[in-house]
Amino acid sequence: MSLTSALNTAQSIFNNTGTQSSVASNNISNSSNSDYVRRQAMVTTSLNGAQVVKISRAQEDALMRQWLSASAGDSAQQTLLNGLSDLKSVLGGNDYETSPATYLSTFEQKLQAFRTSPSSAIAAQSAVTAAQDVANSLNSATKSVQLIRQNADKEIATQVDTLNTLLAQFKTANDAVKGATATGGNTADALDERDKLLKQISSIVGVKTADRANGDMALYTNDGTVVFDTIPRAVTFVSQDTYTTGTKGNGVYIDGVALTSGQGSTTTAKGSLQALLQIRDEVAPTFQAQLDEIAKSLVTTFSETDGTTTQPGLFVWKTSTGLDGDTPTTPDVINGIAGTITVNTAVITSQGGDPMKLRDGSITGLTNLNTDNASGFSDNLDALYAALGSAQTFSSDAGISSNVSVISYAQNSVGWLEQLRSDATTASENTSAALSRSTEAYSNETGVNLDEELTLLLDIEQSYKAATKILNAVNEMYQSLLDITG
Repeated sequence: MSLTSALNTAQSIFNNTGTQSSVASNNISNSSNSDYVRRQAMVTTSLNGAQVVKISRAQEDALMRQWLSASAGDSAQQTLLNGLSDLKSVLGGNDYETSPATYLSTFEQKLQAFRTSPSSAIAAQSAVTAAQDVANSLNSATKSVQLIRQNADKEIATQVDTLNTLLAQFKTANDAVKGATATGGNTADALDERDKLLKQISSIVGVKTADRANGDMALYTNDGTVVFDTIPRAVTFVSQDTYTTGTKGNGVYIDGVALTSGQGSTTTAKGSLQALLQIRDEVAPTFQAQLDEIAKSLVTTFSETDGTTTQPGLFVWKTSTGLDGDTPTTPDVINGIAGTITVNTAVITSQGGDPMKLRDGSITGLTNLNTDNASGFSDNLDALYAALGSAQTFSSDAGISSNVSVISYAQNSVGWLEQLRSDATTASENTSAALSRSTEAYSNETGVNLDEELTLLLDIEQSYKAATKILNAVNEMYQSLLDITG
């Protein structure tokens, strides 16, 4: 080997180790950055010696697609579970102590006590107070359910704005990737930024990727709607300021196509947007329908009739126009009745009423069943107690069985919610585990391993030392030649 060749070799080693150490140091500094993909300096050997030809990026497209799918599924499932947990809190949490079912059971007990002591003013007042608790629980639950829908609507608006911002940023990152690819530049940083944005997008709406020429990428929803293709497609949504039982939420549109809501406790939703739509438009309204069916049944059960005319008795309600409601006869759900149901003031002592009218069947004034004004009269209370425990037909639109008593129906409503939440909890554990496995698999292939990087730095150091020895040897030879010729 000539001295010139030796110098060239040493210079090549210095160049290579400089680049390699820079790449390794960059890897180490980003070891805790989950959005960073490991780089590696690729060295090849030719007649001119070893040299770094490019900086490669440990990209794993298949694992990335798997991670995006797992992320979208977990984001949707966790969002649904949070919504169901909010609904559970409406009923008082784990013991459901503020649920209509709980208050109805108490009312049944107080009514039973009243029918066994029909002359007791205390028993009469207790029964009326228990009825008021039932009505108040239905009113409160209705307000809370509509608030949950309203909050979901606001969150949808926030996420739509975020999604549009992310798509605009995705275009910038995608253009950077295309530009670097076209000019032969280093695309690693731009790809990291694009993947980072892609992860955030997938948590809001599930997307599939399509690779194009020059590093370009297009995004589609699972049903094929274009989300991004050269330019971001508009995601639009008009939020509602307030929600009542009759309010129908507006849809989310991507490139003019409506985004569907998720279905089921193990939700079909991909991304949080579809799950929020499911809570707002499917789960909460179904639960509200159950509340309305309970209220409708109570008004009907405790109505009074003279054989010709029937009017609401113990429980009364208001129509959507604010008028006093009649005794319901429709088999369908009456939207909002649970929010307006109250106890008739005719039996409320503090408002000039007489609770004994419940015993006598004279709340409406249509009739008085206790014509002799007997203190021991219990026929009407016996009939009401029996009716409270009798099977009734409820609307199938409310999602639970119909041929049961109103108390059983209220308990079934709690069971429906608890079963839905329990199944969603199990599903959320599964999606979390799937995401964890996907994250681990992706990280193992693309993440930075500090042990490997530190070992690589030791190898680079040895190469550097070897180059230094070559340079020292060449220097000594040159010095010897100079001494000889000097």
